[in-house]
Amino acid sequence: MTDQNQDKNSPGQPSEAVHYFLKAMNDFFEHRPVKGFLESMDELFASSPLSSFPAELKETEKEYVVQAKLPGIRKEQIAIDVWNQHLTISVLHHESFTAENEHKEIIQQKETMKKSTRTIPLTKPIDNKGVKAIFENGLLIIKIPKIKGKRIEIP
Repeated sequence: MTDQNQDKNSPGQPSEAVHYFLKAMNDFFEHRPVKGFLESMDELFASSPLSSFPAELKETEKEYVVQAKLPGIRKEQIAIDVWNQHLTISVLHHESFTAENEHKEIIQQKETMKKSTRTIPLTKPIDNKGVKAIFENGLLIIKIPKIKGKRIEIP
């Protein structure tokens, strides 16, 4: 065997078949329509405002305070459910689009509905009746009072 053949097939060196395969895969993902499809999938996930909304939990001695950023959402789209030691925020986004021609005939109609939900576990029992929520300028603030338990002293 010559030194040149040993270099081609030595460990750590890709063979011609591997080079060909890598080039074919690169060409596949770089050219349309695949590239366009992958770009549109990226745009779909990046542009979805409800795919996941940020929510922050702060705890004081007397209450929990939850803040959720929901820009572009109206308060009618928000539902808040409080369970024993969980808070669930749900946002329903509904869009409807209709295109008409010059004769006022519908030529295209599209309807989309997106729902996003966040459930936040709470570590201490809460007062379900005392929960308050405020929604202004895309910021949802929920205050959840804790139930004060009884501490027992050991004599």
